Amino acid sequence: MCLAVPGKICAIDGVTATVDYGQGTTRQADISLVDAQVGDYVIVHAGFAIQILDEQEAEETLQLFREMLEAEHA
Repeated sequence: MCLAVPGKICAIDGVTATVDYGQGTTRQADISLVDAQVGDYVIVHAGFAIQILDEQEAEETLQLFREMLEAEHA
């Protein structure tokens, strides 16, 4: 199963962005496939940003992930 996770771009260096996934988790992602800027939300899959999201869409998706994790641990 493949999973693409939304995150917010904090910094960009060339085609590499630092993406914040929340709760202190940041990772590097290649943004060469999208025209993203600092502050944009992107979906990252296998280390590549594959789509830009609006903030509301990203937050809704992250909330669904949190709810799934809570249900799994209940």
